Amino acid sequence: MDILKKIEMQRYEEEKLKWEGTFADYLEIIKEKPWVAQSAHSRVYNMIKDAGVEKIDGKNRYQFFCNQLFGLEEALEKLVEEYFHPAAKRLDVRKRILLLMGPVSGGKSTLVAMLKRGLEAYSRTDRGAIYAIKGCPMHEDPLHLIPHHLRQDFFDEYGIRVEGNLSPLNTMRLDQEYGGRIEDMIVERIFFSEDKRVGIGTFSPSDPKSQDIADLTGSIDFSTIAQYGSESDPRAYRFDGELNKANRGMMEFQEMLKCDEKFLWHLLSLTQEGNFKAGRFALISADELIVAHTNETEYRSFISNKKNEALHSRIIVMPVPYNLKASQEEKIYEKMIRESDVSEVHIAPHTLKVAAMFTILTRLKEPKKGDIDLVKKMRLYDGQNVEGFNTADLEELKKEYNDEGMSGIDPRYVINRISSTIIRKEMTSINALDVLRSLKEGLDQHPSITDELKERYLNFISVARKEYDDIAKKEVQKAFVYSYEESAKTLMDNYLDNVEAYCNKIKLRDPLTGEEINPDEKLMRSIEEQIGISENAKKAFREEILIRISAYARKGKRFDYNSHDRLREAIQKKLFADLKDVVKITTSTKTPDEQQLKKVNEVVARLIDEHGYNSTSANELLRYVGSLLNR
Repeated sequence: MDILKKIEMQRYEEEKLKWEGTFADYLEIIKEKPWVAQSAHSRVYNMIKDAGVEKIDGKNRYQFFCNQLFGLEEALEKLVEEYFHPAAKRLDVRKRILLLMGPVSGGKSTLVAMLKRGLEAYSRTDRGAIYAIKGCPMHEDPLHLIPHHLRQDFFDEYGIRVEGNLSPLNTMRLDQEYGGRIEDMIVERIFFSEDKRVGIGTFSPSDPKSQDIADLTGSIDFSTIAQYGSESDPRAYRFDGELNKANRGMMEFQEMLKCDEKFLWHLLSLTQEGNFKAGRFALISADELIVAHTNETEYRSFISNKKNEALHSRIIVMPVPYNLKASQEEKIYEKMIRESDVSEVHIAPHTLKVAAMFTILTRLKEPKKGDIDLVKKMRLYDGQNVEGFNTADLEELKKEYNDEGMSGIDPRYVINRISSTIIRKEMTSINALDVLRSLKEGLDQHPSITDELKERYLNFISVARKEYDDIAKKEVQKAFVYSYEESAKTLMDNYLDNVEAYCNKIKLRDPLTGEEINPDEKLMRSIEEQIGISENAKKAFREEILIRISAYARKGKRFDYNSHDRLREAIQKKLFADLKDVVKITTSTKTPDEQQLKKVNEVVARLIDEHGYNSTSANELLRYVGSLLNR
């Protein structure tokens, strides 16, 4: 009964939101709440803004798009700041069709769907409330009732600009039903709904021979001509085209560039003048956001056709490239799996991360500078620290290619391969190797991948496999080291004590005997050698560490295990090097003795309890790392 109660509650809430009154009553509402009279573009912008804006690294992150679109922050910021914001201010941008251009499965359709669903919900809020002339099939703006010669007076009194003419149908109704008394015309609150065709429309082109322009602009109802006596009587016209029904909100023009020219010409007048031609009437006013989406190939073909030049200037193109951040790509996969029927399958830690690495590598272009490879570039893009590179280097990399992210493997391909692995093998648990293997097999079946691309992608699978090897070793290392963080901290503190003594040319005191001893050169070198610090470079490295400690101290911060990336890496490798033989013996012995078995069980338990594995994936990980160490 819980769901039925919620349905009843929702119905009750909907009833509470309904409102109906005269035009005079409506004027009282907009006097108190002037935002009610906002334009379609303004409503979309305020909907996005009201959801919250977060400032990160000097850039706006709009909360409206969170949890659905990942890694597109820059593209979304550009969309909001360069299109929706100026359009909301009635600048000329609002007289343009918004064309989202990007590769398949890049998030264009998801973005449009979010705007639609968002508008439906926003129209039920106080800030997004919208009112229309009751009984109007185009849910017309009540302010169109104000005569043109009084609109300046209205602006002076209310501060609201009125654009557009009263539709033919409402002009007739005003005269016949209300005797020309504007103040008595009934106004009601409406709620956007794509299903009910209120304020949200979708147009999709079909066969040019069978598709009628009436799908866009409505058509004559021939059954009523005998009743009303004329085709030019607005009561004999069905205002049920997508442009009619999307008035006051937004219309999605799917595959716009594939559409027949006669459909596109209607958009010229609508975008530039805010009206369109329908039947034997004067131009009909409409206030709506037209958003279309296409891929790069179709767009290039469209602009190369001289016949389309008139539309070129009526379009604002917003690129929607693929995400280029591995951590965000991982979230895309998590979302897609969560929404599927295989969400109960155990996916071992780092599986999606490794798949994301492969995908991002296929989308990145080779850096023009020789001192950085694609893996380092991928890490920089993902916000990770890469030794020797800074924020300025990152910005320089982003400027190298304008079209980066417009090609590569799409998320659907990866999810298809993961799904195939699960279904084909009836697996209840999959790991990174299963997915990499499936991605490799799928390249042979991919219709758009050339032999050259296939070879390149196979190389990226090998790169992702190497990355996983390092991750797997570290994961097992952490599990084998009892109280890993404590062991690492102890080793680091010991190293820092010796570095400080070495740099300051002082001696240490033995904790047991109390006698003075020289810094432990053997210990320091055993750690530094793990990250390739040569004998000649050791002094500079140690001084760098000491300077970092002093800098932290000045800021009142504590230098810890995570304060220096290379030192942390050296400590991890040193710990693992000390344990390597133990790991090799324990994981590769076919008949482990009681002590070895106990150690394995402890490690498996730790992988399950602390690292997110299940029994199957933990044992697979141990066997794999054992094989790596025995090579």
